Amino acid sequence: MNKAITDGVLLMPPAFEFGLDVWSSGDGTPGSDTYDGAANAAYVPADQDFGGCLELLKIHNLQKLRYMGETPLLPGCYLQVKARIKAVSGNLPTVRIAGWAGGAGGNHVAGVVEVGPTKTLASYGNVVEVSAIVGTGLRGGVDMVWGGDALYGHFGLDLTGSTGAVVRIDDIEVTDITSAFLRDMMSMVDVRDYGAVGDGATDDSAAFDAADDAANGRQVLVPAGNYYLGESVTFKSVVRFEGTVSMPTDKMLILSKNFDLPIYIAAFGNEELGFKKAFQALLNNADHDSLDMRGRKITISEPLDVFAAIPNKSSYATRRVIRNGQIEASGTSAWATNVVTSQATYDPSDSHTLSNVDNIANVPVGALIEGNGVGREIYVRSKNVGAGEITLNAPLYDAEGTQNFTFSRFKYLIDFSGMSYLSKFTMAEIEFQCNGVCSGLMLPPKGLIFHVKDCFFTRPKDRGITSSGDGCQGMLIDRCQFLTAEDALDVADRTSIAINANANDVKLRNNRATKFYHFAVLGGSNSVVMGNHFFQGDSVAAGIRSAGLVLVNNLTSTVVNSNYIDNCFIEWTNERDATPDFSTGYSFSALSVGDNVFLSGDVAPWFSYIVVKPHGTGHFLNGVSITGNKFRSLSGTIDRVERVDTSFADLDFSRTKNVLFNGNSYHAVTKQVVNPLRIKHTQSSNATTWTIDADGELPFGGRVRNVDSVVATDNIRNASSVKRFSMPIAHAEQGANKNQVSLVWEESMRGEVAVVVRIDE
Repeated sequence: MNKAITDGVLLMPPAFEFGLDVWSSGDGTPGSDTYDGAANAAYVPADQDFGGCLELLKIHNLQKLRYMGETPLLPGCYLQVKARIKAVSGNLPTVRIAGWAGGAGGNHVAGVVEVGPTKTLASYGNVVEVSAIVGTGLRGGVDMVWGGDALYGHFGLDLTGSTGAVVRIDDIEVTDITSAFLRDMMSMVDVRDYGAVGDGATDDSAAFDAADDAANGRQVLVPAGNYYLGESVTFKSVVRFEGTVSMPTDKMLILSKNFDLPIYIAAFGNEELGFKKAFQALLNNADHDSLDMRGRKITISEPLDVFAAIPNKSSYATRRVIRNGQIEASGTSAWATNVVTSQATYDPSDSHTLSNVDNIANVPVGALIEGNGVGREIYVRSKNVGAGEITLNAPLYDAEGTQNFTFSRFKYLIDFSGMSYLSKFTMAEIEFQCNGVCSGLMLPPKGLIFHVKDCFFTRPKDRGITSSGDGCQGMLIDRCQFLTAEDALDVADRTSIAINANANDVKLRNNRATKFYHFAVLGGSNSVVMGNHFFQGDSVAAGIRSAGLVLVNNLTSTVVNSNYIDNCFIEWTNERDATPDFSTGYSFSALSVGDNVFLSGDVAPWFSYIVVKPHGTGHFLNGVSITGNKFRSLSGTIDRVERVDTSFADLDFSRTKNVLFNGNSYHAVTKQVVNPLRIKHTQSSNATTWTIDADGELPFGGRVRNVDSVVATDNIRNASSVKRFSMPIAHAEQGANKNQVSLVWEESMRGEVAVVVRIDE
């Protein structure tokens, strides 16, 4: 910065050859004496050292020379006043730069230093240069600090010491020297001052480190250019990027003072690379727990493989968060699903392994497996190429022997599958814009408490969130929106799934999902599904519906509470049981479905909201609570709200235990089931044995296993119409389907009773 150049400010006093009438022997203020016509001053046109110069006889102890023009002093501007002088004869004086500080209204600014350093003229004919710096601010190297009240100055020099000296003085110079203070004034350090080249080839990492060390709290500037960093660089100072940097994948740029996504995008000049390097820094920087995207939308052209971007971190267990932005997929080819068909052998005794896998090298880890006897959401968790074995995330229910399997590897915006372990990681307030070309998130194979909150998964092609292993242990998904790419398709044509999980303790809370084939497939136990709204209908008259929530572990220990389950149903199955026939254990147990809103419209009459689907014989209900729900069918009546899908097997109703099914409301439902069930029976004709039918109103069409009570609600009379007060014997499990009760009286009777029966012990 130079005000004489940039703003045309006149700083330089006129040369002595133009007259001495503007040069004062006083302070330089208007009306002070000048050297024009003075007996002790003369202009010398041809000095051997100076050319034209002023010759001055010192007649006062303090002989002043001041330019009478007002040299402006601007805030933040620093001036250097410089003079060259030599002694010609007489006593040798001392010399210094001096000035008079002028303020508003031409008043003198008192209390400021108005003289510079003093030099002694030690010999005759020897040229000495004196200088001083004047400015508003107290900075190192400033000789005369005049503050903000000084608006201008009358500058020149002082001769001190004995009188009688004759000196010659070259033209006095006043120049803008602000550039010498610019670095301090702007609180900025330029990496070029420390050796950075910025040619894209020279390793500038040492220069970056040096600039950061020198900054000492000031900002570091990376000016225009491409700076190659061959080593990791950590900035302890705030950095501003006008240029860009490049560096190897395994080297890191840590911006500890201004750590957010926009600064990394500026640093690398590319959204995708900037996001990867910021992600890398997040897992390698102890100073920050989160990466703020600052509302930025980044577009990526291929799956972001986290381990490939951060190869030094195969596992991580410290809380980290990425928040507040959008990630969008662009292009098509990089997102294409890899599909491989290979022959392999499955042995239920080694339930998590496929052996003798053909072409195993081409089978991708994280691929979905499909084949005969393969349940939903079975993935390649890992593989051993040498042994020809694939490890599965869960068993297969009926795939014993050798067959061809199809392996489909979906592509994800962010893919953690290359990491071995990740714990306490959070994605918050992010929209994953899959655009129908890719899926959202692939979790790591192992981990704990992966948290996704307040996020949007917009139009995922295949999956919203996928777990191919146990990285979903304790997973939390809160207040997220899953918006389908299959909205225009009929239910039977949909294939996408919003969420799957294999491990225990998953919490799905207050989410919304639209028209996926399934909202969630949960393979673990102890899950909580609460406050969600998921809907999956279409416009087909009397159409089919797919399961919204799929529970694939029969001992589920799961709570499904306060959800809005719209045009879909809960399916409870054991399709991940390698030996599905029941032999020991608890069978279909520990499920609580309470206070949900179930709604459907224009569905087939056999549609039900809660479906149990056993794979294998001998299974039974054991500890099931279905209470306080609101069941409603629109545009047609359905037969019942619950049923058993007997595609593979039926339940064993002779073993049902602890089933509570009451407090529910029914609208447009033919069989309004309850357990315990109160049946009101009127016997019009006299009979010794009364047969009372549950009429399909016990849950899941179960049998009458017990009679809790028999209460006469009207007079019981014998054939002679005499009132009788004896009690009958109640026999449960009567009839071909064992869904009747026989009341056996001591004689032929007629009358009215209320009987409470139940399907469980």
